[in-house]
Amino acid sequence: MANINPSENLLETRGDLVAILSTIKDPRREHGKKHKLEDVLTIALCTVLCGYSEFTEMEGFGKLRYQWLKGFLELPEGIPSHDTFRNVLSAIAPSELLGAFTLWTSYVHQKLAGEVVAIDGKALRGTKGDLSKMVTIVGAWATGAGISLGQMQVAGKSNEITALPKLLEVLDIEGCTVTTDAMGCQREVAKKCIEMGADYVLAVKGNQPSLQTQVVRAMDAIADDEAPHHVEANRGHGRGEVRRCWVIDGIADWLEGHERWAGLRSIAVIESERTLKGVTSINRRYYISSLSPNAKKTSATVRSHWGVENSLHWVLDVIFGEDAVRARTKNAAGNLSSLRRLALNLFKTEEKYSDWSIKRRRLAAGIDTDYMAALLGIK
Repeated sequence: MANINPSENLLETRGDLVAILSTIKDPRREHGKKHKLEDVLTIALCTVLCGYSEFTEMEGFGKLRYQWLKGFLELPEGIPSHDTFRNVLSAIAPSELLGAFTLWTSYVHQKLAGEVVAIDGKALRGTKGDLSKMVTIVGAWATGAGISLGQMQVAGKSNEITALPKLLEVLDIEGCTVTTDAMGCQREVAKKCIEMGADYVLAVKGNQPSLQTQVVRAMDAIADDEAPHHVEANRGHGRGEVRRCWVIDGIADWLEGHERWAGLRSIAVIESERTLKGVTSINRRYYISSLSPNAKKTSATVRSHWGVENSLHWVLDVIFGEDAVRARTKNAAGNLSSLRRLALNLFKTEEKYSDWSIKRRRLAAGIDTDYMAALLGIK
């Protein structure tokens, strides 16, 4: 393995991923264990970097690149079998991989203050036996840096509610603004953001009926009166959009029970007026926030949240083929998803080939071993 003592400060070792992966607790019994955990995980990550996710492909990659891998891994019993990859990735606690993930992230992007951190859930469609068993990944995305900060695996969409505060608790989000869709509009989420030194902008919908009724009544009255607000307009390709944002404070005057929402300072509405082929539609979305009233900042914050769909989810589905991966055993789906998000981070933060598309960089990773070594942080 790499010449790094895991007890050293790993953030001073060029973020060597082999060393960071060695900090993960091995779930296997000592008896009969032939392969080092960091060897298994490093080969799995290299395979994902090249664009593959199947356990048989991990074994195949290891055999094809054995001499190169032997230069920095111990490989005491050669290349693990595909069953070993499956068993290990199924057994590792997702929290362990999350810990290694956040440790690496803290090295490459130590200053997050001022970032908008979008929290969103993504269903892994290939994992479903039936819809109730589909695995969902709740992830945090730093919209400015364009990197994933961490994620948690949950069984079913409804379990996002309990996962959100737990995820926030392990992330370094001090000074950031956390955004969520309506699923994350929960008092516990607001409380956790304030406890962690962060602000929040939470979408309000029918899962909070009393809050929604009051916010809609207040903000529609303001918007319909054309009170001062922020306006943005975008036109092109036969389509036009005008976005208007109104924000008010004086929460005590507008919301009954406002004191139950930690740090609540403002409420907002964003109106989108879209024109396509001569047909105009208007839609309003409502938010509560710990930010001081600032329509321009609130509008920009909300808009950046939805960038997670194109910057992360689309890339995972179209470039990494996430929805086609059918791994379902225990923790395998969530851990493979973590490796894909880590792979995307590695591509985003390595300068060589940075002007290439992610698809081309994956091709380069499979051909150029120097590039692969740089992605792993190996000298």
